[in-house]
Amino acid sequence: MPRRPVPTARPLAPSAPRRRPTASGGADLSRRLAAVRLGHGAASLHPLTDPAANAALEAYDRGVKDAFDRIVPVLKRLSALQHEDDFIERAQALAQAELGYSLPVPILEQAWVSQLDMRTLFAWCVFEAYEQTSDGFFRDDPLAGQPGSPAAEEFNAFLLSCGFHLLDVTPCADGRLAHAIAFALRLPFSSVRRRPHAGALFDVENTVNRWVKTEHHRYREGVPNPAHADTRYLKVVLYHFSSIDPAHEGCAAHGSDDALAASCGRQRLMDFQQAVENSFCCGASVDLLLLGIDTDTDAIRVHVPGMDGSTRLDQWLDAASVYEATRHLHPEEARAQILRQVEAAAASAPDPGMVRLIARLLEQNISQIDYVREYHDGRYTDAGHAERFIGVGIGFKEIHLRNLTYFAYMDTVEEGAPDMDVGVKIFKGLNVTRGLPVPVVVRFDYNGKVPGARERAVRHAQRVQEAIENRYPELFAQGLLHALLTVRDQGRHTPAEAVGSTITLTTPGGH
Repeated sequence: MPRRPVPTARPLAPSAPRRRPTASGGADLSRRLAAVRLGHGAASLHPLTDPAANAALEAYDRGVKDAFDRIVPVLKRLSALQHEDDFIERAQALAQAELGYSLPVPILEQAWVSQLDMRTLFAWCVFEAYEQTSDGFFRDDPLAGQPGSPAAEEFNAFLLSCGFHLLDVTPCADGRLAHAIAFALRLPFSSVRRRPHAGALFDVENTVNRWVKTEHHRYREGVPNPAHADTRYLKVVLYHFSSIDPAHEGCAAHGSDDALAASCGRQRLMDFQQAVENSFCCGASVDLLLLGIDTDTDAIRVHVPGMDGSTRLDQWLDAASVYEATRHLHPEEARAQILRQVEAAAASAPDPGMVRLIARLLEQNISQIDYVREYHDGRYTDAGHAERFIGVGIGFKEIHLRNLTYFAYMDTVEEGAPDMDVGVKIFKGLNVTRGLPVPVVVRFDYNGKVPGARERAVRHAQRVQEAIENRYPELFAQGLLHALLTVRDQGRHTPAEAVGSTITLTTPGGH
């Protein structure tokens, strides 16, 4: 059974409608964000950069992260008020004004007896901010990439024209890559199959199973295009590195060794291709692409493959170099130059469709390079970890923001223990050293068309919660680790549903 009442009975005052912090940004905010920032004006942007898209993305990123980052300042103000006679009324007024929601009354009511339980209150607020983020993502489509959107339909058609019927991307699970699809590569999130893994080392067997499912849909239903069409399944690995501190801020799974990260990524791609060919014949339609990304600047590097499938680890095309080589050209001249550079960088004679796709990824990454230059002075200040919570399980389609979440993808804690341990270690430095708990959101998506699937997902989440409690008993005993259990129907465009929590309240309402 859930450890808490589901959040449909939160104690909100009827006379004070809930205000949600803006996540997508209004027109006025977008105009302000489009103005000169940190010494960079529109005149300094690359001719292929989309400044309006950059402003909208920055507004969304800041709006969501502010919802998390306002929590500690508000709790500090509450701490100073907790022994006032009208504490509960003032606390709720402050929370509504600054956070956009009411706080759980049972926690506030204990303040006069003992110290306000700041650890539980902090976790409750983080979970509330996460739920608001999920709600806003599916309600407002802030990234304009939901299924059926103009951006998704256009890119799906373009992908097919390049000769690919599905784009399956595995970035590293590091929180600094969580924005890779929607920001760094500027792809509609619904057009990409994304499954992060530590070190970008995806599970080959599971990926083969997803390939089989994709091909089954093509043969039986003609989705995304009929099986007789000459298109391929494109598997992409996105590893990462650091230009500021390459020896320490690269991929932890590979010891910050860029060459090793690229080598392991290519090997995993080749293992997948070999598994498909061994099981379904050498004509199986699988293509491979290896990408890297600088987590300090978001500039990508592309190991352009040849038509024969060859990929060189010592040869790549760097988006920062492409940016400099084309920054003074007319847009159409710049696009033509990018195509030529992609062709020249290929490991062998390239496939024309692959060249077109890579050229588009590089062009879209140019906007991201200017995004980081305009809004972050060229390099992110949070070169290391600065995540707000740990995401555990399978799902999180709504998370597309850098350093918002540390991902630990797993079916069971036992198999994902190393990733979970890394996340807890990170948050011991980020939170526990300040007396704040480690917030963990457990998530399992399910297929609503399958009878009993939701109930099984809930039980799965509960088992993972129990396993987490058993693995970190001291943190739980001290109130320094809290978990929110959520599930979501993957076949519907709806937010996550909270079904339990380690936070127990004496009266209904809240997490």
